[in-house]
Amino acid sequence: MKFVIVFACLFAIVLANEEANVLKNEWEVNPENFYYTLELDNHIRAEQKGNLEGKDTWIVTGEYEHLTPEGKTVKVTYKADETGYHPHVDTVL
Repeated sequence: MKFVIVFACLFAIVLANEEANVLKNEWEVNPENFYYTLELDNHIRAEQKGNLEGKDTWIVTGEYEHLTPEGKTVKVTYKADETGYHPHVDTVL
């Protein structure tokens, strides 16, 4: 369920950038794991993968990045598991 929330957030980013062209869009969805990657020509990139552990516990890892209006790259890496969503944010000049 948590990966659905993260995917929805990334989908909102894409919709907000309707003029961007898709450079890369790959995905694979299986009952016990999934993977997707998305890259746009406006410096937005996202990648996520998840594995079902046990009966109903998803372990999801991923990252996304975008370019701010000031020209800085913001990169968020994260892990979502039974204990919650754990992001780490880096800003690079």
